[in-house]
Amino acid sequence: MSDATIDHVSEHTEEHGGKAAKILYRPFGLISSIVGGLVAGQVFKQVYKRVSPGHRKDAPTPLQSEYPLREILIAALIQGAVFSGVKALIDRGGARAFQRWTGEWPGD
Repeated sequence: MSDATIDHVSEHTEEHGGKAAKILYRPFGLISSIVGGLVAGQVFKQVYKRVSPGHRKDAPTPLQSEYPLREILIAALIQGAVFSGVKALIDRGGARAFQRWTGEWPGD
């Protein structure tokens, strides 16, 4: 076999393996995203309890008029940071676990 043929076969195999890995990863990724959302919600509640003024139990929502806008924005920023961080950790950990189980990386 020539080098060109070997390269073509190698590229085709990698492309097919990548598609299969992405398809197989979808349900796994969906479940890990749901779990990540639940974990992030609990982490945010704990963080907000500790950093909120007066150590309130729940974060304010934008439609609660008794809270100043500043407090609502701070709560939203903390919530966004926590959710983004937890999502990144869960997604990356899930992808690595999937790679260990299947030998294929699901993202590329």
